[in-house]
Amino acid sequence: MASIMNNVNSDFISKKFDACRKAGRAAFVAYVAAGDPDYKASLGVIDSLVAGGIDILELGVPFSDPLADGEANQLAANRAIESGMNARKTLDLARDVRERYPDLPIVLFTYLNPVAYAGDFEEYCRQAVTSGVNAMLPLDMPPEESAAHRMALDKAGLPLVSLVAPTSSPERIKLLAGYASAFVYYVCREGVTGERTDFAEGVAEQVALIRKSSPLPIVVGFGISTPEQVRAAVKSGPDGVVVGSAIVRKVEALSKGQGTLDGIRSFVAGLAAAMKA
Repeated sequence: MASIMNNVNSDFISKKFDACRKAGRAAFVAYVAAGDPDYKASLGVIDSLVAGGIDILELGVPFSDPLADGEANQLAANRAIESGMNARKTLDLARDVRERYPDLPIVLFTYLNPVAYAGDFEEYCRQAVTSGVNAMLPLDMPPEESAAHRMALDKAGLPLVSLVAPTSSPERIKLLAGYASAFVYYVCREGVTGERTDFAEGVAEQVALIRKSSPLPIVVGFGISTPEQVRAAVKSGPDGVVVGSAIVRKVEALSKGQGTLDGIRSFVAGLAAAMKA
């Protein structure tokens, strides 16, 4: 327990961004659903992600109604749930990942329903910290209705990632960025998660606007799935780039016997190489 706790502090994530910045590249933030397609296979997938060169792991808490997610992530959540995965077991997985990779930042990517309404949210956050989680990204926590949840996160010592949408006004960007304590995630497209054929427009301007409102690192995500799109995202000026659905599709193929862990590693390595544009 002590070895895990010693790696959980408020600047753990910022140090990773600093290291990537000094190396002249954006941080590679990779999303996978916890327990997809099952617990053991999920650990193997994460091993492949780390071997491929990711910097930060976004670990999705499986939820039965992931309304902000596209087909790939919805199916991933379903596979995980069918294998017996839930919010508590996600923390077990985080603990196993932390034991394997003491320096890998772990962010819980979650809806509030599975973590806040089935029990004591503050206690869940405390358990997340002791499991080696470094921050939480709640997708459905509007600032106007989140005072109690933000207080629980603060009491547990679990930093918050704020989401900023392309439709957010300058005033709302300032509000949302002000609540963040880990980093700010700019959702560069409207709609749900999923792969796209091109990179979004106007991202550099939005990143610059967010930077005026927060000293924290900024990451860009939603629809980024190829090395070319990664390079375009890096040129827009964020501190990190998020790839999710494209990786999840590789995990889906693995679950059907149509892919390999080495194939996932190779795919991720190609994306990692593009982080230095």
